Amino acid sequence: MTSVLATVLLPFSWLYAAVLAVRNWLYDVGWKKSEAFAVPLLNVGNLRVGGTGKTPHVVWLVEELRRYGHRPAILSRGYGRRTRGPRLAGPADSAATVGDEPWQYFLQFGAQQVPVAVAEARRLGVHLLLQAHPEITVVVLDDAYQHRAVRPALNILLTEWAWPFYEDEVLPAGRLREARAGARRADVVIVTKCPVALPVAAQAEVAHRIRTYCRPDVPVLFSAYEYGEPQAFTPAAGALAAPGPAVLLTGIAQPGPLREHLTHAGYRIQHHAAFPDHHAFQPADLAALRQHWQPGWPIFTTEKDATRLQAPALQTSLAGLPLYTIPVRVAFLGTGARELGALLPGPYPAGLGR
Repeated sequence: MTSVLATVLLPFSWLYAAVLAVRNWLYDVGWKKSEAFAVPLLNVGNLRVGGTGKTPHVVWLVEELRRYGHRPAILSRGYGRRTRGPRLAGPADSAATVGDEPWQYFLQFGAQQVPVAVAEARRLGVHLLLQAHPEITVVVLDDAYQHRAVRPALNILLTEWAWPFYEDEVLPAGRLREARAGARRADVVIVTKCPVALPVAAQAEVAHRIRTYCRPDVPVLFSAYEYGEPQAFTPAAGALAAPGPAVLLTGIAQPGPLREHLTHAGYRIQHHAAFPDHHAFQPADLAALRQHWQPGWPIFTTEKDATRLQAPALQTSLAGLPLYTIPVRVAFLGTGARELGALLPGPYPAGLGR
């Protein structure tokens, strides 16, 4: 968005921010109720619209909680799904019925007995999970920072290194869902998608600017992405040869880090079919992709996009295309993993301590 347009839109941003500030105040003083539950809720959210890395951080939390001996569950809104209301994900579901991110969670954790549910009203989703799975000891909320009708035990706020919330404005002049002051509800802030070798001095400067909006004792941590080896997604995806020409297919908010990773790995991206976040791929999209692809070139995509590419209507269009997914995981800088782990509810593994 140009600076001139952003300036023109600022009065609308102030009005929107004021409405949200009143709503938050009503929750803060107790005039609007937030429901607490017998099990702790851990919320992973952000102030900004778009991808700040919530999915890999949810995955990190679930894996860590399981290591601690918990029986976690995951609750999401299920953005982009064709169903409504509270719903437990099951083997008969798909990205179309529960949303791409919840379906990714189900595929990754279903065999490990981690329930996944979706609900626009998170309160109803928590009740559904606890009724269907009374063994649950903790619920991880995916993207519920502004959903104040439930009361998290731990509010984890994510903000991107390249576009931190303190340099942004509220919609429509910027991309913030609420004013920067909303960071005061955070119990921990994680700066995501950082360079792996981010200097300590640069971390300290960013942490200082973030803390002007947070409570004084809130930790500010830093995380980076770790990409795994490409995984074959279609039958035509065989063993990869040495890096060379390749095609990239994405429908996520921020594909830049993945493209940069592939470039550093030696791949020359001949064509990037970049679609909006949560894009529902169509046969025409894959037909257009073929026009830019040559036999022998791998086609890379994300694990999240792969959940939507599994749609039965796309299988004929995918025939003969060598698609590979690139796994992504979170790696904390410095002592960040230990600091975040110390904030999680026990029990802890023997010898870990707080």
